Amino acid sequence: MTSLNTHSATDRVAALHELVAQLKLERLDENLFRGGHFDIGSPSVFGGQVLGQALMAAARTVDTHGVHSLHGYFLRAGDKAEPIRYEVDRVRDGTSFTMRRVVALQHGRPIFHMSASFHVRETGVEHQRAMPDAPPPDSLRDEHDARLALREHLPPVARAVVDQARPIELRPVDPLHLLTPERSEPNHQTWLRAPGALPDDPLVHQALLAYASDFSLLGVAMRPHGLSFMQPQVQSVSLDHAMWFHRDFRFDDWLLYETDSPSASGARGFCRGNVFSRDGRLVASVAQEGLLRVRS
Repeated sequence: MTSLNTHSATDRVAALHELVAQLKLERLDENLFRGGHFDIGSPSVFGGQVLGQALMAAARTVDTHGVHSLHGYFLRAGDKAEPIRYEVDRVRDGTSFTMRRVVALQHGRPIFHMSASFHVRETGVEHQRAMPDAPPPDSLRDEHDARLALREHLPPVARAVVDQARPIELRPVDPLHLLTPERSEPNHQTWLRAPGALPDDPLVHQALLAYASDFSLLGVAMRPHGLSFMQPQVQSVSLDHAMWFHRDFRFDDWLLYETDSPSASGARGFCRGNVFSRDGRLVASVAQEGLLRVRS
């Protein structure tokens, strides 16, 4: 699954299947699950993986309601050598809304807390903001291919990330050079999708979007400062993450991820995102604050 030059479509589909398998979790008890790891080459567990697995754990204790929102806090770096236990607290089972709390644990300590709310399907008033203009994904270069072209110039930690076949296809509209980015406005667009067919289970698609939503979000707060997470002086990590699921979607078709950063202060960057299907439906919204330090 690893290559120094390129990753084939077969590599990426294999990586996708491995990620989906890791998201499904092992059930240990009625409210207790265990998850393994999908390694993206980072020193610790990727936050999007914990987010997606926690959502799957919560949803597997709910029968008839679909997830509409989640709010999580990253507490400690995850250890890639240790499985993660997900303990689910069935806070409330209601007619319209159901609430779950999830704690992810390693070495007897919490590394992530999440609350998730589930809502029975209803009809009602409807509106949404219009989808912004964006060039079609087929006209853009895959982000991972661009990173592979820079591999020999990257620090060893960054090379480890680049060497892994990515299970998510990302095609940025306005990509920056990872080592010498120019300053730009704090907004960005990225097309994203799974590189292969997925099962029809909506929860799999939601968990994969939760996983992928952590990839490029904090980077938009770095744009006005000419920074990149691959620069050695930059320390960045997700602190919290919130998502709202508005409409059904498929993650094996292209989605446009529109992000912006209204504020950065106190060594924290605040970022927001809207996710649109190709036919213009707003399917999800995201918000995150992350640590953003620049060492001298």
